[in-house]
Amino acid sequence: MSRNILVVDDSGYSRATIKAILTESGYNVIGEAKNGAEALDLIVELKPDLITLDNILPDMSGIEILRVLKEQNIKVKVIMISAVGQQSAIEEGLGLGANAYIIKPFTREKVLEEVQASLGV
Repeated sequence: MSRNILVVDDSGYSRATIKAILTESGYNVIGEAKNGAEALDLIVELKPDLITLDNILPDMSGIEILRVLKEQNIKVKVIMISAVGQQSAIEEGLGLGANAYIIKPFTREKVLEEVQASLGV
């Protein structure tokens, strides 16, 4: 069964890399967003099964996006992928409902491992 994934990252390179890892493994990347506002619009519109979410976006943080999802009771699996590796950021992200937190630079194996675990594949 194909799972629909939204990739959120302000870096075109990171988006392309994550998308390639996922599509090569049979996942369906249904959208990409380069900022928080775009991400929130696409989450509502596309209803993805999972989001890969950068924590540092031009208009808001991944943490703020998690807060909005929680406030609006939007149920979606989230894997944070960020260069911000402070324990406090990781704990806050997981505390707000992220399923996993991957620190950049990441490996293909780590992304796939967390996606599979989050989707229960």
